[in-house]
Amino acid sequence: MTTGTWFVDYEIYVRILVSGLLGLLIGFDRTHKHKPAGVKTYMFVTVASALITIVSIQSVSLYGHMHDRTMMDPMRLAAQIVTGLGFLGAGLIMKTGFEVKGLTSAAMILFAGGVGIGIGAGFYGIVCFTVAAAFVLVRVGGYIEKKDHEWTERKREQERDRGTGQGQAPHGSERESQGQRSETA
Repeated sequence: MTTGTWFVDYEIYVRILVSGLLGLLIGFDRTHKHKPAGVKTYMFVTVASALITIVSIQSVSLYGHMHDRTMMDPMRLAAQIVTGLGFLGAGLIMKTGFEVKGLTSAAMILFAGGVGIGIGAGFYGIVCFTVAAAFVLVRVGGYIEKKDHEWTERKREQERDRGTGQGQAPHGSERESQGQRSETA
């Protein structure tokens, strides 16, 4: 048995392993940031998505020719993954007052599902490139958000300093006005 023959015979197992490893990588990033869904969650999403995609594609070749009029769509089951991922992602989104948390985790669940579907369908190159590009772009986005936050805070401090006479307590504050009233009364 040559290496090429081995790979062809066992490629579907390699797909599961690659999707699991990529899921662990995505999950590790989220766990490192102390986010709600972690290593195991993302690994399960990528592996399950890959498995469902493989079963969907393989079912066509195995069962598509049983009857003359049988028509099968190889990605029909895989398309249903997206619905399930939306349900799972919705469970991660929490709203308290005006604050919404979990949107990125929900998006990452969808992303992990896409990774699993892509690997399950055998698109190793584009999926690995996408994961690498996403991690680089997330770092760039984090840097931009950090700089934007710093700029916004600096601007607020400058406005506060201008309005209060360079860092002094504001004139006419409630305590001062109460103190002045009691002195004049």
